[in-house]
Amino acid sequence: MKFKKLGNTDIDVSLICLGTMTWGEQNSEAQAHEQLDYALAQDINFIDTAEMYPVPPKPKTQGLTEQYIGTWLNKRGKRDDIILATKVAGPGNGLTYLRNGPRLTKEHINQAIDTSLARLQTDYVDLYQLHWPDRSTNYFGQLGYKANDNESMTPLLESLQAMDELVKQGKVRHWGFSNETPWGVMKALSLCEVHGLAKPVSIQNPYNLLNRTYEIGLAEISHRENISLLAYSPMAFGALSGKYLGETPPEDGRLTLFDRFVRYTNPQALEATQSYVDIAKEFKLTPAQMSLAFVNQQSFVDSNIIGATSMAQLKENIASVDLILSGDVLTEIEKVHTLQPNPAP
Repeated sequence: MKFKKLGNTDIDVSLICLGTMTWGEQNSEAQAHEQLDYALAQDINFIDTAEMYPVPPKPKTQGLTEQYIGTWLNKRGKRDDIILATKVAGPGNGLTYLRNGPRLTKEHINQAIDTSLARLQTDYVDLYQLHWPDRSTNYFGQLGYKANDNESMTPLLESLQAMDELVKQGKVRHWGFSNETPWGVMKALSLCEVHGLAKPVSIQNPYNLLNRTYEIGLAEISHRENISLLAYSPMAFGALSGKYLGETPPEDGRLTLFDRFVRYTNPQALEATQSYVDIAKEFKLTPAQMSLAFVNQQSFVDSNIIGATSMAQLKENIASVDLILSGDVLTEIEKVHTLQPNPAP
């Protein structure tokens, strides 16, 4: 396994991070524990989850993912050699059953961390993340920013002060963003500087061959401010494996079961995916490992969050850490990207 520093911290995180959002929906508790055991055997030390998981979110399953991790941590008995990350949900996305509609106020953040710690059966998390902004902006694939002069938003400073307090209390070692924009990150850094608050160390945003929007503005921030990208959806919800290219998609595939993820199966995305699959075949690579290796090799990526519903998928995904794409492969990838930039935002 390869390791990188988590932003401006002294924490070494594995280049491959174990994502968990299927646990409690597509994976049972026993399967979750099996994945955790295997990942640790491969020297993965980084686990990412969220209070709203599993996905798609439902009232009856909310919190099961953290609960499964908690029972595993309790059984294992070793906490300090695991880098554990979770998230507090922002407003919207149909989560009215969570705190009567989650916000990123001090009160909500404090409630969220306490319930997450209880489910996780630990007294601290290494990284706590604001899952998406408490304001009208572009995230989860939205394009075409539209200002909302009547929006109800929690002042960003209140959220930052709440995160700073959690760090001082020892419930959180470091904090970061998820699904954030360049403006949000730079504004937060400025406010933290002015008010002497703990600064964010990471951003967890989507990044894959079908969605390279992170490169436009946030990659430079990662480089200049030393804020880690924790790349999620590196396989575009499995689309980049090529399994959705046929006339009959797999019945148990994520994009088959849950039609909310249509951004990776539109005509432009499918055309680009076919081109990437062809490149992988030409160079005798699996499409999955080529896609993951591309993410692994980006200088602004400090950890690549992989997820799997089967052990076979998990083993293939983790093995991508040993693959280095040649200059010829990267050249062919850039040709496709230049012709069809970001077909699936």
